[in-house]
Amino acid sequence: MSKSAGSLTLTDLNAETPCCPPLAQQRVPADTAALLAPAFKALGDPVRLQLMSMIASAPGGEACVCDLTPAFELSGPTISHHLKTLREAGLVDAERRGSWVYYRARPGIMRQLATLLTMEAASTQA
Repeated sequence: MSKSAGSLTLTDLNAETPCCPPLAQQRVPADTAALLAPAFKALGDPVRLQLMSMIASAPGGEACVCDLTPAFELSGPTISHHLKTLREAGLVDAERRGSWVYYRARPGIMRQLATLLTMEAASTQA
Protein backbone atom coordinates (compact mmCIF):
# COMPACT_ATOMS: atom_id res chain seq x y z
CA MET A 1 0.00 0.00 0.00
CA SER A 2 1.58 3.26 -1.07
CA LYS A 3 1.41 6.39 1.04
CA SER A 4 0.08 9.49 -0.62
CA ALA A 5 1.73 12.86 -0.10
CA GLY A 6 -1.28 14.00 1.92
CA SER A 7 -1.30 11.10 4.39
CA LEU A 8 -1.02 11.88 8.09
CA THR A 9 2.03 11.27 10.20
CA LEU A 10 2.50 11.66 13.92
CA THR A 11 4.11 15.04 13.34
CA ASP A 12 0.87 16.15 11.65
CA LEU A 13 -0.94 15.38 14.90
CA ASN A 14 1.00 18.16 16.58
CA ALA A 15 -0.31 20.73 14.13
CA GLU A 16 -2.64 23.51 15.20
CA THR A 17 -5.10 22.59 12.47
CA PRO A 18 -7.31 19.54 12.95
CA CYS A 19 -6.43 16.39 11.03
CA CYS A 20 -10.00 15.78 10.14
CA PRO A 21 -13.53 17.04 10.74
CA PRO A 22 -15.55 15.75 13.70
CA LEU A 23 -17.08 12.28 13.46
CA ALA A 24 -20.54 13.83 13.29
CA GLN A 25 -19.65 15.73 10.10
CA GLN A 26 -18.12 13.03 7.93
CA ARG A 27 -16.64 9.57 7.88
CA VAL A 28 -13.09 9.27 9.20
CA PRO A 29 -10.70 8.07 6.48
CA ALA A 30 -9.17 4.64 7.12
CA ASP A 31 -5.59 5.96 7.36
CA THR A 32 -6.62 8.61 9.88
CA ALA A 33 -8.57 6.05 11.92
CA ALA A 34 -5.52 3.76 11.95
CA LEU A 35 -3.35 6.63 13.12
CA LEU A 36 -5.66 7.81 15.92
CA ALA A 37 -6.92 4.42 17.15
CA PRO A 38 -3.84 3.62 19.29
CA ALA A 39 -4.34 6.86 21.23
CA PHE A 40 -8.00 6.08 21.89
CA LYS A 41 -7.07 2.50 22.82
CA ALA A 42 -4.42 3.74 25.26
CA LEU A 43 -6.97 6.01 26.92
CA GLY A 44 -9.43 3.10 27.16
CA ASP A 45 -7.70 1.80 30.28
CA PRO A 46 -8.84 3.44 33.55
CA VAL A 47 -5.31 3.70 34.99
CA ARG A 48 -3.94 5.25 31.79
CA LEU A 49 -6.86 7.67 31.61
CA GLN A 50 -6.13 8.75 35.20
CA LEU A 51 -2.40 9.05 34.46
CA MET A 52 -3.16 11.16 31.39
CA SER A 53 -5.40 13.41 33.45
CA MET A 54 -2.77 13.78 36.15
CA ILE A 55 -0.08 14.65 33.60
CA ALA A 56 -2.22 17.06 31.58
CA SER A 57 -3.47 18.89 34.68
CA ALA A 58 -0.13 19.00 36.51
CA PRO A 59 1.28 22.42 37.46
CA GLY A 60 3.63 23.55 34.72
CA GLY A 61 2.20 20.94 32.36
CA GLU A 62 4.45 18.12 33.46
CA ALA A 63 4.49 15.44 36.11
CA CYS A 64 7.31 13.42 37.63
CA VAL A 65 6.88 9.67 37.78
CA CYS A 66 7.76 10.08 41.47
CA ASP A 67 4.45 11.96 41.91
CA LEU A 68 2.38 9.65 39.70
CA THR A 69 3.29 6.27 41.17
CA PRO A 70 2.11 6.87 44.78
CA ALA A 71 -1.37 7.81 43.52
CA PHE A 72 -2.07 4.16 42.63
CA GLU A 73 -2.04 0.87 44.47
CA LEU A 74 0.06 -0.62 41.69
CA SER A 75 3.74 -1.51 41.48
CA GLY A 76 6.27 0.85 39.92
CA PRO A 77 6.84 -1.48 36.96
CA THR A 78 3.08 -1.57 36.27
CA ILE A 79 2.88 2.23 36.28
CA SER A 80 5.95 2.32 34.01
CA HIS A 81 4.20 -0.04 31.60
CA HIS A 82 1.14 2.21 31.47
CA LEU A 83 3.30 5.30 30.92
CA LYS A 84 5.17 3.48 28.14
CA THR A 85 1.83 2.72 26.48
CA LEU A 86 0.88 6.41 26.64
CA ARG A 87 4.27 7.33 25.12
CA GLU A 88 3.98 4.76 22.34
CA ALA A 89 0.48 6.04 21.51
CA GLY A 90 1.96 9.53 21.10
CA LEU A 91 -0.02 11.03 23.98
CA VAL A 92 2.92 12.05 26.16
CA ASP A 93 6.58 12.93 25.88
CA ALA A 94 9.08 11.84 28.50
CA GLU A 95 12.31 13.47 29.65
CA ARG A 96 14.80 11.94 32.06
CA ARG A 97 16.26 14.32 34.62
CA GLY A 98 18.71 12.59 36.89
CA SER A 99 17.02 9.49 38.25
CA TRP A 100 13.46 10.66 37.53
CA VAL A 101 11.39 10.80 34.37
CA TYR A 102 9.04 13.72 33.75
CA TYR A 103 5.99 13.38 31.51
CA ARG A 104 4.28 16.09 29.49
CA ALA A 105 1.04 15.78 27.50
CA ARG A 106 1.32 16.35 23.76
CA PRO A 107 -1.29 19.05 23.09
CA GLY A 108 -1.40 18.45 19.34
CA ILE A 109 -2.72 14.92 19.52
CA MET A 110 -5.01 15.81 22.42
CA ARG A 111 -6.50 18.56 20.22
CA GLN A 112 -6.92 16.11 17.36
CA LEU A 113 -8.78 13.62 19.56
CA ALA A 114 -10.98 16.37 21.02
CA THR A 115 -11.80 17.76 17.57
CA LEU A 116 -12.72 14.32 16.29
CA LEU A 117 -15.17 13.83 19.17
CA THR A 118 -16.70 17.31 19.01
CA MET A 119 -20.43 17.42 18.41
CA GLU A 120 -21.41 20.68 16.78
CA ALA A 121 -24.60 22.26 18.09
CA ALA A 122 -26.03 22.48 14.55
CA SER A 123 -25.57 18.73 13.96
CA THR A 124 -27.39 17.80 17.18
CA GLN A 125 -30.49 19.90 16.42
CA ALA A 126 -33.38 18.43 14.46
